[in-house]
Amino acid sequence: MPVSLKLDRRTFLRGVGVTMGLPLLDAMQPRLSIAGDEGTPNIPSRMAFIFIPNGAVEKYWMPTGEGRDFEFSKTLAPLASFRDDLNILSHLCHEMGKPQGFAGGDHGRSSASFLTGAHPFVPNGDELPHGISVDQVAAMRLKPDCPFRSLELGVEPPIVTGSCDSNYHCGYFANISWRDFSRPMAKEVRPQFVFDRLFGSNPQERQRRLAERKSILDMVAADAKGLQQKLGKTDRRKLDEYFSGVRELERQVEFLAGSDAEPPEGFERPVETSPSSPEHIRQMYDLLALAFQINATRVSTLMLGNAQSDATYPESGTAVPHHAISHQPDQADVLQLIEQYHVEHFARFLAKLKSIPEGEGNLLDNSMIFYGSGLGNASEHSHDDLPAIVAGSAGGRIETGRHLVYPKNTPMANLFLSMLDLMGVEVNQLGDSTGRLDRFLA
Repeated sequence: MPVSLKLDRRTFLRGVGVTMGLPLLDAMQPRLSIAGDEGTPNIPSRMAFIFIPNGAVEKYWMPTGEGRDFEFSKTLAPLASFRDDLNILSHLCHEMGKPQGFAGGDHGRSSASFLTGAHPFVPNGDELPHGISVDQVAAMRLKPDCPFRSLELGVEPPIVTGSCDSNYHCGYFANISWRDFSRPMAKEVRPQFVFDRLFGSNPQERQRRLAERKSILDMVAADAKGLQQKLGKTDRRKLDEYFSGVRELERQVEFLAGSDAEPPEGFERPVETSPSSPEHIRQMYDLLALAFQINATRVSTLMLGNAQSDATYPESGTAVPHHAISHQPDQADVLQLIEQYHVEHFARFLAKLKSIPEGEGNLLDNSMIFYGSGLGNASEHSHDDLPAIVAGSAGGRIETGRHLVYPKNTPMANLFLSMLDLMGVEVNQLGDSTGRLDRFLA
């Protein structure tokens, strides 16, 4: 019979070569409180930044109306069911993404300035003079109470060396997370490696499990059984649902990686495991949700393409390369198909977060998910009127359900200062910020 049990939020299940985090259980909540609010259940806020390359067509992106009285645009229509869970922010800009005397390289500057609000320079040698990004400010200042200070994800392989445009180093095009003024944080684009990293497994251990046809759950079975015997009915149900989700994702990851694992129901083998395949994108989103669910990290980034990406998305309704079509103004309706396709994936991710109970709400409630680009109108290489969405309310501290229209040229970095405040990280300046973003908080 289960007994009363109090668990630390950092409780793990362990097995040979494996460490598995746990979702938030009722047995953990007496020891927790929403970050920074004493006397209430302390559920940590999470913060993620999702980058889409090549900007957005404003006439198809921008909603009509302001405040709560707005209508979703054609591109954002897939988010309609999450109206009360997000804010759409208009007229934010990255002044430091503009040339500042340097010709060309707008795409590289769009990704480099995306989370830093700082201007990248044409490098001298291998150094990449730049600035620290908002995610890394949070990662370095938050109490290290998670296995990973931050998690950097992507879908397109990184470009490591050489010049990609107008002598701008390719490192600027392939990274949005910067740990200091010259070093980016390398992103992981292989789902199976992310999965292994989350559960403390190395590639050799993974290959051994595959050879023995074992799941990662088999490796922690003894520890899990002992814990379940001590939990209450509600927590046992939560744990069973979590294990089922982990195994399902494990099977999908193994299948996409080319193993002989049986594919889950409804999962069709892609013709090729290209970075732009829907399976790849979905799995990176699912892994991000899983990382937040088990408290593996509180801070993450996800690049859905390198800056100037020419990926193709046949499932969107067009197979034209993304960057190429972004520079054809008369083909804006075709570009819109790609942009809506990305929003559909984002909507699925929000549904995933919202389906995961946590405390009195759900995982989305306790998160801040920023989705946007470092370019506005890509055909003009504009760094004004940037697409920007923040989903989640950080535990009810953001008033959601609004279209917030700001004065032209409001720095995007002002939003990031406000988000850092909600993470309990107070800084006075980030890039070209001029203060906190008004009307953002509840």
